[in-house]
Amino acid sequence: MYTAKQVAKMIDHTNLKAYATEDDLRKLCDEAKKYGFYSVCVNSCPVAFCAKELEGTDILTAATIGFPLGQTTIAMKAAEAENAVKDGCREFDYVINVGRAKMHDWAYIEEEMTQLTAVARKTGSCVKVIFENCYLEQEEIVELSRIASRVKPDFIKTSTGFGTGGALVDDVRLMKENCGPDVKVKAAGGVSSWEAAKAMIEAGADRIGTSSGIAIMEEMNN
Repeated sequence: MYTAKQVAKMIDHTNLKAYATEDDLRKLCDEAKKYGFYSVCVNSCPVAFCAKELEGTDILTAATIGFPLGQTTIAMKAAEAENAVKDGCREFDYVINVGRAKMHDWAYIEEEMTQLTAVARKTGSCVKVIFENCYLEQEEIVELSRIASRVKPDFIKTSTGFGTGGALVDDVRLMKENCGPDVKVKAAGGVSSWEAAKAMIEAGADRIGTSSGIAIMEEMNN
């Protein structure tokens, strides 16, 4: 049903470790070239380094913003996103203010999403909105997805991978059912096998964020 090339182009090859060195990030980029992943996803500081490593390829550099807690102001997230784009990222994944979501301050969440989506539109980049579903109730995931259906970021995303839980098939399906036709879903956090990735894709995920991309590809190939 899926070719290895198709799956590789759905993967954001990820290293978000606090102790990632340039050698680690060079290895990440070399692996992305070898397997033909869609992008490498890194923290915002090493974006320029990775963008240079990937020059001359079709592999994008993606940056995380307000990561992993989401507890910076809207203005700070927007500034970090703009700086990451200036450094060479073509996609950015920002973490919502989860506390505001738990307070059901939906106006704040919508304003945050609107401003970060505006940065993406202004800079010609792609924005992904990280919900961090492990801290949310189902009705909160539904409300966030409905806000996205109005604001129209490019993606909504399940998790940072740094919370108490990661991507769940049921959450992906719930997000897909409520985000509208103009918004895609990214599954991230604990997607470490082809079986898990396939389940996410079949539930509606258009992108997979994982540090296990090589294992997924090798499992497919074997």
